[in-house]
Amino acid sequence: MSTDEQQDWQSWHEGRIVTVAAPHGPLSLSGTHWLSDHPDGRIPAVPGRWREDGDAVLLTATPEDGLSVDGKPLTGDIRLAADRGPIGEARVTHGGRRLVVLSREGLWAVRDFDPGSAARQAFRTIEATPYDADWALPGTFRPYPADRTIRVENADGVERGLGLGGEIVFDVDGTEHTLQVAVEHDGSLWAVFADATSGSSSYRFRFLRPAPPAADGSVNVDFNRALLPPCAFADHFICPFPPPGNTLAFPVPAGERNRIDA
Repeated sequence: MSTDEQQDWQSWHEGRIVTVAAPHGPLSLSGTHWLSDHPDGRIPAVPGRWREDGDAVLLTATPEDGLSVDGKPLTGDIRLAADRGPIGEARVTHGGRRLVVLSREGLWAVRDFDPGSAARQAFRTIEATPYDADWALPGTFRPYPADRTIRVENADGVERGLGLGGEIVFDVDGTEHTLQVAVEHDGSLWAVFADATSGSSSYRFRFLRPAPPAADGSVNVDFNRALLPPCAFADHFICPFPPPGNTLAFPVPAGERNRIDA
């Protein structure tokens, strides 16, 4: 193991802890409110009136609601598209809270990110296995001829579509294994996987985000950087479960393991 690899991983791990514990990091999510559950537009504990309006959300606020949009107090109506940027840059704010508009498969929701959430106050650190060079594996990306969408259960119990663009192939102890992956807009890959440690010594599933493959398809499958999904930090995320074939029969004793609270 090189000292540089160890140091790079340690910096990554420490950065992850800072990101997770940030004021509007995943620990601050205190609710995901689907507007279909609130036909009158009133969401308990969330100011304003939020209604579906075709391809947008119509937010109505009074001065008493204390809402701001783009840094200016809101009185009256405004149509909002889904927020795409960082949580801290969400258009709608209520004091320190960020109210994020979300769209999934034609349904609209409002997410409430509150820096004062109980989960954020309780958080201490992320348990992770120290870097092990044996789990930084050479692999190959094999794109599918066309993107696929399969239905998988999500953490909130609802089945949704998961887009897949190919698979990564790698060897462990001389045996070939594959994981189906999505291809992100920047060319990086995203796998949702479980292994023989899932639900025991690690969270029930994890994410892996390899960098974009090289021109020849080679890719670094580094399980040292296996990530806890957002739903490991707050129950209100709707993370997809691993698709069929992405549960590895062997243990992967590497990467992030569990959230640790004080």
